Amino acid sequence: MEILLFIGTTLVTFLVMEMVTWCTHKFVMHGFLWYLHEDHHQPKYQGIFEKNDAFFAIFAIPSILLFYYGVQPELNYLFFIGLGILLYGMAYFLIHDVLIHQRFKWFKNTKNKYLVGLRKAHKVHHKHLGKEEGECFGMLNVPKKYFRM
Repeated sequence: MEILLFIGTTLVTFLVMEMVTWCTHKFVMHGFLWYLHEDHHQPKYQGIFEKNDAFFAIFAIPSILLFYYGVQPELNYLFFIGLGILLYGMAYFLIHDVLIHQRFKWFKNTKNKYLVGLRKAHKVHHKHLGKEEGECFGMLNVPKKYFRM
């Protein structure tokens, strides 16, 4: 029974992370930390990394801490919250950096309607070069209209 609770905790955390991502993207990245996110919308430097990549480290810290405290003194629910955050981070990397921005050419020619819809929604997000007037701040849950276009 405990294993079902741990699996459920991981899945719920993964789902909640989409809401956390939306809020963080809209109010933090397009807010007071715009100076880190701006180069993602207005790329000037064509290197491997951009300042925006700092958010990967920022979001990894809670997961790492939850893993640490989730095994102290024995395995507990904090570990599985950290696991949910980690799994969401991996999904974010695959969707955002690999599929959408093609930082790696792994899914270049996908025809999957869902993945194509995600790509379209993100392009709409990036048509706004400034921090105001943005739309489509989520990653996995985007408006249905992008799947019908």
